[in-house]
Parts: sequence; structure tokens; C-alpha cells
Amino acid sequence: MNYSFQTSDPHHIGVLAAVAAFLIWGFSPLYFRAVDAATAAEVLAHRVVWSLLFSLVLIVIAGEMRNWLRILLNGRMLLVLATSALLVTVNWYGFIWAVTHEMALEASMGYYIMPIFMVLLGRIFLDERLNRNQWISFGLVVLGVLNQLYSMQQLPWLALMLATSFGLYSLVRKKAPVDPLVGLATECLLLTPIALGYLLFLMHNEHLVFTSKGIGFDLLLAGTVLVTALPLILFAFSAKRLRLGTVGLLQYINPTCQFILALFLFGEPFSQHHLHTFLLIWSGLALFSIDSHYSKRVFDFVMQNGTSKSPFCTQSLTAY
Repeated sequence: MNYSFQTSDPHHIGVLAAVAAFLIWGFSPLYFRAVDAATAAEVLAHRVVWSLLFSLVLIVIAGEMRNWLRILLNGRMLLVLATSALLVTVNWYGFIWAVTHEMALEASMGYYIMPIFMVLLGRIFLDERLNRNQWISFGLVVLGVLNQLYSMQQLPWLALMLATSFGLYSLVRKKAPVDPLVGLATECLLLTPIALGYLLFLMHNEHLVFTSKGIGFDLLLAGTVLVTALPLILFAFSAKRLRLGTVGLLQYINPTCQFILALFLFGEPFSQHHLHTFLLIWSGLALFSIDSHYSKRVFDFVMQNGTSKSPFCTQSLTAY
């Protein structure tokens, strides 16, 4: 799909789009807190159904209907996207549940861990090599998790689930190189029968919150599409115009916003043990980001001097 705008500075517009996407994701806990009268499962069902309708409208407007139908007729692609749909469902549900159960702080931890976890997945499943700094970064994250386990006698299972589900989702989607919007529409289409069935089940048992709290609340539930499809479109637009290293650094806006909301607005407890855990994870991320930036500069130098593409540099850059 061609996300294009007329501008004399594509890089500047790309940065603005990326920042907007990560800010929407980062402040989405406020939105899910606003609809917490509904259960996480009902909010998830609405998110699926309304995202399908919204993405279909955009597909028609963009003239991508033929491409989407081609995907629907591809059995192998549907199987891959069914897998990614299952993974993103786990991720969406886990995040909504975390925000509505005063665990936004741990959710932010999960999204801090995610980039480094994705590098590990690349090593395991795609045979991508990790350099020394990347191994050290991963080790610092592991130490942070172990510190949480030792000091609080509690494994940050929610953070690990969010990082794992989204990391695996990204890995699966890498095997299905479809347009983000078309992919989202397909995933939501596959999930919609289950989502509608669950909403009908709630209605039959008189537990459905939708239509019971007024038009304002109903519009909020329908508006969950704004924190689903809209940031995805902005992100896809920015990714076409920015370096991977730039996108990689900007993505930390998301968990940082979540961290700030959990600490200063939601008033979630933040002990010295939490601080030690986050310091270890942040240290790993800092080293990882510096290494990625250096690898990008080396890659640019090699390409500008006409040398063949280095597999090592390519693997470093595709880690995000």
C-alpha cells in the first residue's frame, strides 16, 4: 500500500509520523482505563471487530481490495496470518488486562525488553549472528528479570508474555511480507467470528457492557480502532522514510510513556527492587542502541565504498 504525502522533507514527516504512532501506543493505557467498565475480553472483541471495519474502509479507499482478495485466496498465507492473529490476540489481551489491573508498569517493562528479545529470536530461528555487545545487552536484561525474581519472589510473567508474544508475532509476520493494513484486516477477519460469538454470548447472558452505558461509552469502545489501526498506518508510513536505527530509538517513546503513566498518574508501587530491575534493562537497551547505531554507520560506509553487503551488518540492522 502506498502511504504518501506531498512534502519537501520526507525525513521530517517520517519522524513526525513515527513519534505520533509511538505516542498513541504509549498513551493508550489512558484509553483502556476509560473503558475498564467492560472486561478485557470484551474490549478485545470490540477492538477486533471495529478494526476490521475501519481497515476495510481504508483498503477500499486505497484501491487495495484486489490485493487483499489475493491474500484471502492464498491458503499458505492465511495459515501464517492465522498464527500471527493468535499471537497478536495474546499480546492485545495481555496489555489491556495489565492496564486495567494496575500492572501498566510491568507492561512497560515488557516493551522495553521486546527489541532485545527479538534479536534473540533472530538468532534462534533466522540464524542471525549476535555480536558481543548484543549478547551483553541480552545478559543485562536477563539479570534484570532474575533480580525481579530474587528480590520480589515474583517472575515478571506479564512483561515476558508481552515481549514474547509480540516478538513471535513480528517473526511470523516477517514470513508473510504483506502490507501492514492488509495484514491487519486479514488477521481481524480471521478473529472476527470468535469476537462476534463472544459478544453474542455476553449479550445472551446479559453481561454485555456495550449499549448499557450510553452512546458515549459505546463510541469509546468503537474508538479502540484509533489505538489499533491508526498508529499502525503511521508507523508503516514512517518506516518507509526513516533509517532502522532511527525507528529503533524512537520506539522507546512507547514504553517510556507507559512507565511515566504507571508511576505518576496511576500511582502503581515502585520499589527499590523495581528500580534495580529497570536500571539493568535500561543499561542493556542503551548498549544495544549504541551498538545498533554503530553497526548502521559501518553498513553505510561499506555500501558507499562499493563493497558487497555484509551479512553481519544486515543482521544487526534487521534486529528491530
